[in-house]
Amino acid sequence: MRTSSAILLACWAVALSAHAQGFKFSNPPEGAEAEAAKQAQREATVSAQLATPCRDRIRNRKIMVLIAEEKNGMMQAEQGGYSRHVDSINLRLEALGLKTYSAEEVRRQVAQEEIDAYFKNDPDRALSASRRMAAQYVLRGVIASKATRNAMVNVNTVNIDMQFTLTDSAGRPVSTAAASNASYSGSDTSAMALTLIEERADEVVARLYSDYCQDARGR
Repeated sequence: MRTSSAILLACWAVALSAHAQGFKFSNPPEGAEAEAAKQAQREATVSAQLATPCRDRIRNRKIMVLIAEEKNGMMQAEQGGYSRHVDSINLRLEALGLKTYSAEEVRRQVAQEEIDAYFKNDPDRALSASRRMAAQYVLRGVIASKATRNAMVNVNTVNIDMQFTLTDSAGRPVSTAAASNASYSGSDTSAMALTLIEERADEVVARLYSDYCQDARGR
């Protein structure tokens, strides 16, 4: 009987000590709390940026989205390989009331050398492509990847970064936004970039939309 009482008293002592320290078995790990706080901050920022006033006449302006990938110092800008990437961005822009072109429309109407011009700082040819599509703005996304070998787990990893630049039809910059993610296993950088876009597109589009509307109000 005395043994049972001693055990009960010991349990109460542990419980009281835990209560005094604010301990709960349901407390999430510190990492989870920090991630939840970051996510809440990201969502608040997106909401604030999407609340930027944008008049109806501004929403009728047209945006052409182009995607390219940098490999070994060279740009690969054949749009046929990035249709899903363009569609993912277009869907979000269109949901905001903006006008976009599909990747197929761009391929049909713009010569490849004119598309290349956007990624080679050739303003004359780039301007020609904008006029051909009657686009007031161009959103250019560049995929950059870096492959490394993780010796500890003996796997290949690839780090993906994307840089988005929004310019007006004359090539003047309006906004920039970046997205990146930790290493992925595998070598299909195009597929990994699409995953990255899906994960971070809301933040990227909200930033571009806010800057776009503020820029357009002054025009």
